[in-house]
Amino acid sequence: MNILSSDEQATMLPAEKRTVGVAATIAMLRMFGLFALLPVLALYAARLDGATPMLIGLAVGAYGLTQAGLQIPLGMLSDRIGRVPVIAAGMVIFALGSIVAAVGDTIGIVILGRFLQGAGAVSATLSALIADATREQVRTRSMAVFGISIGMSFLIALIIGPAIAAYAGVPAVFWLAALLAVLGAALLRLLPREIERPAASGRWNLRPALRADLLRLDVYVFLLHAMLTASFVALPFLLTNTLQVPFTSQWKIYVGALLVSLLGTVPLILRDERQGKTATLAIAVALVMAGLLLLSFAAYAVTPVFIALVLFFAGFNFLEAGLPARLSILADGDARGATLGVFSSAQFLGAFAGGLIGGRFLGAERPADVFIVCALLAALWLAASSTSRT
Repeated sequence: MNILSSDEQATMLPAEKRTVGVAATIAMLRMFGLFALLPVLALYAARLDGATPMLIGLAVGAYGLTQAGLQIPLGMLSDRIGRVPVIAAGMVIFALGSIVAAVGDTIGIVILGRFLQGAGAVSATLSALIADATREQVRTRSMAVFGISIGMSFLIALIIGPAIAAYAGVPAVFWLAALLAVLGAALLRLLPREIERPAASGRWNLRPALRADLLRLDVYVFLLHAMLTASFVALPFLLTNTLQVPFTSQWKIYVGALLVSLLGTVPLILRDERQGKTATLAIAVALVMAGLLLLSFAAYAVTPVFIALVLFFAGFNFLEAGLPARLSILADGDARGATLGVFSSAQFLGAFAGGLIGGRFLGAERPADVFIVCALLAALWLAASSTSRT
């Protein structure tokens, strides 16, 4: 019998707040090391020995392949041995990959380091940890905090990453990523002791994670991160070569667009809580598509590019928080790690695919081609979501 009142049920308990805070901080530190490289890595990789447009795209998106391959087994492993050991090992592997990339002086070694970064595949396990420690009444809010922390990491990384790269070089960004990963592993000691992990089934079973409603969300997050990564293969070249924006000033465009985009993201969150899910998802995808179309056909000056990024980020930020929140509620409790593993695998496989898409269509030195392909992906998503109730 639940002795908490409805108001108490809607309030996060101290242990829930602490767990969400620790997990969100670890995610921020880890994702900073990836996000800080987005606006600088493509231009850096282009100067390395052996660089080609396709290898540049691979350097940007390589981490997504190993992330995709390991999220499911590590998520399932965390269902059996616990979340903390898996997260700790993943953060250490991420740090090692960052060090390899930092010391690499060829495109091949940097790509190897990026693959190793991806092998620290703990996104699903972090999400499962939050789901373990929170009640369903506060689950969406908890996942929103988790998503917002990643959004904050994105914002901070877009400011600090280019500044560090301009002052000390891109390898310094990799070294910082390694340091923050080690710090993240140390923060695991702050977790409450009383977190109860759902009992895992006796068999390794992926079937509960492969329901149609869950797979639909997996496809959505694949498309979202394919579009993001491909866009950030092309954006630095658009700003540098086409618009002649100095490398050290590009962060101002990104950060300004992110801040203004909150004027769109917040109303989407409020609408989602009051009016349901499907229509709000469609609005967010439409915003992403509109931003990509502007980048495709109106990127002749800084102002339309800024407006395009505002639209893109408004939709992206909502989807980045909303998709995992939906999944965590729909997932079966005894297979939550595996379900979130499939989801995270799709997310990072999308990042890998996005890197390849960006490299392939940037080969003609036309960033607009990359944005057109991404807009087509958004249009397919929009069409698919119109037939879904998820």
